[in-house]
Amino acid sequence: MENIIVLCGGRSAEHEISIISARAIVKGLNQSGYKAQVLGIRKDGSSFRSDEISSILGLPASNCLHYPENDHWLSWLSLLRDHDSVVFPVLHGPYGEDGTVQGLLELLDMPYVGAGVSGSAVAMNKIHTKEILKSHGLPVLPWITVNKRDLDSGKDTDCLLEHGLGYPVFVKPANMGSSVGISKAHGPGELKTAIQEALRYDEYALIEKGINAREIEMSVLGFNPPRISIPGEIVPSEEFYSYEAKYLSEKSNLIIPARLDEDQGKNLKQLASDVFKHLQLEGMARIDFLLDRDTGDIWVNEPNTIPGFTRISMYPKLWEASGLTFPELMKTLVSLALDRKNRRSKLEVDR
Repeated sequence: MENIIVLCGGRSAEHEISIISARAIVKGLNQSGYKAQVLGIRKDGSSFRSDEISSILGLPASNCLHYPENDHWLSWLSLLRDHDSVVFPVLHGPYGEDGTVQGLLELLDMPYVGAGVSGSAVAMNKIHTKEILKSHGLPVLPWITVNKRDLDSGKDTDCLLEHGLGYPVFVKPANMGSSVGISKAHGPGELKTAIQEALRYDEYALIEKGINAREIEMSVLGFNPPRISIPGEIVPSEEFYSYEAKYLSEKSNLIIPARLDEDQGKNLKQLASDVFKHLQLEGMARIDFLLDRDTGDIWVNEPNTIPGFTRISMYPKLWEASGLTFPELMKTLVSLALDRKNRRSKLEVDR
């Protein structure tokens, strides 16, 4: 029986969401017959004491790794590499979903759930994702990039729209999830404030054309070729699916399956598979789309390589509606992690 180490918390504005996701994942792993234990990481990067993380998660102490108070979680990972452990990173956002932890686990030669180093890094960066998908002919909304130097130089935000985006626009941190730092700007005054908000979380932000859209999501699982779930639709309680609408409001609705015609469903399934392939993802991902209410056009919004596993999260809900239970999903993800480890172990290191 594999020992599963669930990494949660982390140095991210999505820290709290990671904690909620980890709670559900540990319970699901236990139901699947695995021995799941949590390693909790504080926002400053240090380790939670086992009794602290047990209390925060509301889980028995047996589900939390016990280690000396001054020991760092990195030290424990290096010790666990020889104990047939599989790591399940539930670290949403920077320092977890962006290839950093994946690189560490590769160096430790430990199997882990989810996308690899390059796929994680690229998919986390909204700018790089758009550039790659556009190069492959996939539909992404027009955008421009802005950084702190642009703002510090006093550059007029109006001239940032010289590419003809027009209002409204969405402003997003380049590397962040859970809608943290995202704002909708209807004019120059709101745009400047929105850029400042986005740049609180990253050195780069993107300004993206705003459309009147339905928000459609699909879950992807596996590797070459992946399995694609049925589509679901988000009906946000606010003007867009903000952090508040996702996690603080109980008025947002999930429609599963999304009300789409046959051609739209086929198009979305193909696009989800193409995004997964071109970004070199594997394991799991949730792919988000925008369906223009006025034109019917479908646009790729963004991928999420460590999707949420909260009670309202679309990723597990879509799989359940597609016939895959939560415990079965956990087993599949662990199996995929072990398969990749076995696959990579066969790569040559000698010339």
